[in-house]
Amino acid sequence: MHSRVSDGSDTPQELLLRVKEAGIGIFSLTDHDAVKGCSVIRRLLDAGSPRFICGVEFSCKDEEGKYHILGYGCDPDSVPVQRVVSRGHMLRIRKVMARLDFLKKEFGFSFDPRDIADLMAMDNPGKPHIGNLMVRYGYAETKEKAIKQYINKLHFGSEYVTPKEAIEGVLGSGGIPVLAHPAYGNGDQLILGEELSERVERLIGYGLKGVEGFYSGFTGKIRAQVLSIAENKGLYVTAGSDYHGSNKLVQLGDTGLDSAGAYPAALDRFLEDVRYMM
Repeated sequence: MHSRVSDGSDTPQELLLRVKEAGIGIFSLTDHDAVKGCSVIRRLLDAGSPRFICGVEFSCKDEEGKYHILGYGCDPDSVPVQRVVSRGHMLRIRKVMARLDFLKKEFGFSFDPRDIADLMAMDNPGKPHIGNLMVRYGYAETKEKAIKQYINKLHFGSEYVTPKEAIEGVLGSGGIPVLAHPAYGNGDQLILGEELSERVERLIGYGLKGVEGFYSGFTGKIRAQVLSIAENKGLYVTAGSDYHGSNKLVQLGDTGLDSAGAYPAALDRFLEDVRYMM
């Protein structure tokens, strides 16, 4: 789940309230390249709160493609994870400035300096925030069209957090590194079969410990393939909705677990072994 610290619409405080209202027993906040929201939620937990797992989601890329690496059970104050968070934030800020410059030069889209200042003051600004700004100025009909038709026209080189960096940062902070929505690559890319297995195997070489086997966007076929890979390779299994509040259509708690029948043992094992669960 994501809060306003990255690209969600709820503050960490609002997110905790919604989780309580929904009757969810265990949850994690996994903001993109940020752990600030986890520290906020930890301070708000009381005896009646659901169990909370500190989390993060790193946007990664290397010569083989793009990945989202989840870190569950990290100590959010530890140096290894903070180092990756700082690098991810620095790269995000650079990309925001480059995208604003690109939009002005290529399409003549300009914004009031006060709006740019507000954008840069966000914890982790990104494409959705620029897209919303474009909609407000009338440059695009929707945030999605703004991203697809304009923002994504600018391509970046090799300046990314690598999956190896992210995995090592999570492990160094006592966490469990997990590949988010494993079948989804860059854009609309769908990765299945042997290609998916090889992708996971390569990340295991860096220290990957789990895969997101239950996900709001998975079909039964995709879920079955991911769970099979987890079983064959002895990986943990996690479940995530990818909730972003009003910024996406995904409902809170929609992980696909309800239709799964019996939960895999690898999911129970994850919950037994994850650290920093409050």
